[in-house]
Amino acid sequence: MSSTQRSAPGTDHGAHPSGQEPVSELVQRASQQLTELVRGEMRLAQAEMKEKGKRYGKGGGLFGGAGVVGFLMLEALVATVIAALAVPLPVWAAALIVTAALAVIAAVLALGGKKQVGQAAPPTPEQTIENVKADVAEIKESAQR
Repeated sequence: MSSTQRSAPGTDHGAHPSGQEPVSELVQRASQQLTELVRGEMRLAQAEMKEKGKRYGKGGGLFGGAGVVGFLMLEALVATVIAALAVPLPVWAAALIVTAALAVIAAVLALGGKKQVGQAAPPTPEQTIENVKADVAEIKESAQR
């Protein structure tokens, strides 16, 4: 096998008398091949992400359906508790007791949520900002050397 490439008859790509292509043509060809490779990889990634997006969409829909059915189940459970308490108490008293218990649960959840949101404030990625500032400072320092 020879280390030189030969052109097909009638196609003179500016080959040197030594039979080797100029470096500029090799660089141009490599650039084109790299561009084609990157575009191909991008098309592959796009197709893969499209397929994953469809699966996430279906999964999200199924989770949504499960959430609706779970909510209906909780409503049925509340009705069951009211009915159970209505045996020894009047129906209105049973409903009032269940409503008060649900109000206490909602208040506790709301206070917990408020605490978590308060701990998350401010809504800026502070650590990332500090890392970027440090990176910029290091790049500036390297450029001055």
